Amino acid sequence: MRFPVLVEVRLRPGIADPQGATIQRALPALGFDGVQEVRVGKAIRFTVEAPDASAAGRQVDELCQRLLANPVIEDTTVSLGEPV
Repeated sequence: MRFPVLVEVRLRPGIADPQGATIQRALPALGFDGVQEVRVGKAIRFTVEAPDASAAGRQVDELCQRLLANPVIEDTTVSLGEPV
């Protein structure tokens, strides 16, 4: 079965996010007052072949730990879709 996957990677709380800070400083000049706590991350979409959802989840978790994120400074959220 092929499972669609969305992995969201973001910096852990307490880790400086200079890109998010730059965006937050620019927002008032663009007329967006009151926006706070801007953090920048990345979204990675792909499909994975696996016999079932549990196996797909294990494979994606390992992929996150080994390649997609730095577990020291980043957290991941995995969304596994229905098989296609």
